[in-house]
Amino acid sequence: MIYLDYNATTPVAREVLEAMLPFLREGYGNPSSSHALGRRAHEAIEAARGQVATLIGAWADEIVFTSGGTEATNMALRGVVLAEPQRNHIVTSSFEHPATAETCSALERRGVRVTRVPVAADGRIRPEDVARALDDEPAVVSMMHANNEIGTLQPIAEISPLAKGKGAIVHTDAAQTVGKVPVDVDALGVDLLTIAGHKLYAPKGIGALYIRRGTKLEKLMAGAGHERGLRPGTENVAGIVALGKACEIAERDLTTEQMKLRGLREHLLAKLRAGIEGLVLHGHPMQRLPNTLFVSFPGVHGARLLESVPEIAASTGSACHSGSDAPCASLVAMGLDPGLALGPVRLSLGRDTTVQEVDQAADSLVAGWKELSARPAATTV
Repeated sequence: MIYLDYNATTPVAREVLEAMLPFLREGYGNPSSSHALGRRAHEAIEAARGQVATLIGAWADEIVFTSGGTEATNMALRGVVLAEPQRNHIVTSSFEHPATAETCSALERRGVRVTRVPVAADGRIRPEDVARALDDEPAVVSMMHANNEIGTLQPIAEISPLAKGKGAIVHTDAAQTVGKVPVDVDALGVDLLTIAGHKLYAPKGIGALYIRRGTKLEKLMAGAGHERGLRPGTENVAGIVALGKACEIAERDLTTEQMKLRGLREHLLAKLRAGIEGLVLHGHPMQRLPNTLFVSFPGVHGARLLESVPEIAASTGSACHSGSDAPCASLVAMGLDPGLALGPVRLSLGRDTTVQEVDQAADSLVAGWKELSARPAATTV
C-alpha cells in the first residue's frame, strides 16, 4: 500500500507514541488530583501546552485543548457569538471545511448574518472581496488557512488587517497548515486558530484552539473549570501529551520536511504530466501546501481511477466529503463546470513518503488512466 492521503489523517509518529504511552499505563492520574499521580499528569499537560504554543508563536495560556479541529472551530465561532451578541455578522468563504461551513449555517438559522465571499479561479480568496463584505457592524471573519482538498494557501496575513480595521475578530482553521508550513499567530494577525492533532502525526481525538489574550468566548458545555473553564471534562492526558510532542517535532523538522515534501510533490506532478496528456492541476501552482496535488485525469472519473489502482491509498477529495459522486464543492466554488468537477483526485504526501513510492504511484496512476481511457465511455467522466 502506497499511502497518499496524509491530508485525511497521518499515522501516529513513533516519538509521539512513545511520549503518550506512559500516560496510558502508569501515569493514569487525574490532572485535577493533588497527589503525585495527579500532579504528574497536570505537569505533562502544561508542558504540552507550551509545546503547542511555541510552534505557533503563542503564549501557553492562550492554548485550550479540545477533542479535535471540529470542536475547536465550533468553540471559536459559537463562543464568540454567544459571548458578544452584538457580533451578529460572520464573514467566511464559499469553500470552507464543514466544521466552519456547517457552524456558520447553524448560526445563520439562529439569526446571525453570514456573508460568504467568492473564491477566485486559482482557489484563493481575494482580500478585497473580504473588505467589501465587511461593514460597520461588529463581525467575525473566519477563513481557512489552507483548503483541505485543493491545498491552496489563503492570504490570511493580508485579510486580518482589513478585518481588524473594521473591529472584527479573526479566526482561521489551520488544521492543514500547522506542521506543514510556518504558522505564527502574530504574523497572521489572528485572534483564534484551529489545530487538529491527527493532521500532524498525533492521534485522532485531540486538538487545540488558540485564543488570543483578551478575546471573549462563551463556553459551549457546562461543567467544571477545566481548560480555563471553556472546555469542562477531565483532560485526555495521553492525547494532549501526544499533541505536544507532535508540535515539538514539527518545529524541529519544519524546514527540512517542507523542502522534502515540495520536491516530492513536484516530482510526482512532473511524472504524471509526462504520462498523461491534458492532466489538470487545480488551484494556484505555487501558493499551495507543499505536500498536496489536486488533479483531474482527462476523461476518467477519479473514483474509477482509484478503484483500478487499489495499491494506492488516496481520495477523490476531503475525507469529510467522500462517499459521494457529487461534484467537488471546492471546485464548483472556484467556478469550475460541475461536470469537470466530478473527477478530481487528491494526492497528499507525508513524512514517510519516499521517492520510490512516488515513482510507483505515478506509474500505477498513468497505467490505470490509460486502461480506463481505452474502455467504453461508461467508465469515464
